[in-house]
Amino acid sequence: MTLILLAISLSIALCVIAFNFAIYALPFMVGITTFQYVYATDAGFMMSGLAAIGAALLSVGFVIAVLGFAKNPFFRLFALAVFAVPACIAGYALVHGVAKNAIDSIILLNMLCGASGLIVAIAAMINLNALGTAVFSR
Repeated sequence: MTLILLAISLSIALCVIAFNFAIYALPFMVGITTFQYVYATDAGFMMSGLAAIGAALLSVGFVIAVLGFAKNPFFRLFALAVFAVPACIAGYALVHGVAKNAIDSIILLNMLCGASGLIVAIAAMINLNALGTAVFSR
């Protein structure tokens, strides 16, 4: 019984961690791309890591700056969508990887994965909008 409860609690913890990682898919992708580019120029592992962290923080900072200074709501929505599209793809892939062996129906699997991708994208937009509001309210 203890092992079952431990397995359930660890599964829930891993789902929460994966959800939080999926929300920040854009900075992760920017960081990985920057790391690969800088490492290919023979800059070294440490310098590539610092460049990747800097690029990831700049990507979040750029979207927050657009949210803070843009008055047009469509431009703000576009900035949030740029952040949310990779999160949507990551949420879709996350649930597809977990549920592909459990669900036989392809249509049901795609509907579940699409719904989870949409939920993760909306959560990423809400999270970034709240972060931008907190930064510019001070």
